[in-house]
Amino acid sequence: MKLLVTLIGLILILEGLPYVASPEAMQSWLKQLTEMRPEQLRFMGILAMAIGFFLCFLAQRSGLLG
Repeated sequence: MKLLVTLIGLILILEGLPYVASPEAMQSWLKQLTEMRPEQLRFMGILAMAIGFFLCFLAQRSGLLG
């Protein structure tokens, strides 16, 4: 449970960083996001999930990261 709460905290920190660092750029980027086709957004989401899964797999199952 401690690991889960830590991971959620880290995700929130990473999610909030761009809004703090450059709110104007984030507004512009979000406007561009609303103009994208749903298929493109879905593909980007699937790609991000696959990369995240692969990184988790590497971290847990291989000796590459420690």
